Amino acid sequence: MSRDERDDPRGEDSPGAGARRASPALTSRAAILAVVMCAIALSLAYPVREYIAQRKEISDLQRKQAAARKKVDELAQRKRQLGDKSYIEREATRRLHYCRPDVTCYIVLDGGGDDGRTARKGGPANRPPWYETLWRSVEAADRPR
Repeated sequence: MSRDERDDPRGEDSPGAGARRASPALTSRAAILAVVMCAIALSLAYPVREYIAQRKEISDLQRKQAAARKKVDELAQRKRQLGDKSYIEREATRRLHYCRPDVTCYIVLDGGGDDGRTARKGGPANRPPWYETLWRSVEAADRPR
């Protein structure tokens, strides 16, 4: 046996040749597989992100559509109400104090001439109009301190 054969770790005659032949941590096949897996992951990352964004947008639009349907239903019900003559008459009587010609209407007054804006006995004093309050605050702001 020559010296080259004894120093050669791949020699078949050497007794520990099988033990030295342990596979390295990263073979060329494993490196290629890792590169392919990374390429697949990177090529799928953008479409998956877009898919998730589109699903979120779809759910948002479905939620908005449900709210719009609810609003349309409410408006349709309101339209039916406004088309009902008895509802219109009730609202005119309640809100606008209209009175039909064949009905006797009464207006109850409480004795005060200004729609109850005066102070009751033992209650707080009558407030001045808003413009007087405003003018007093302007005058107070102009006074030196």
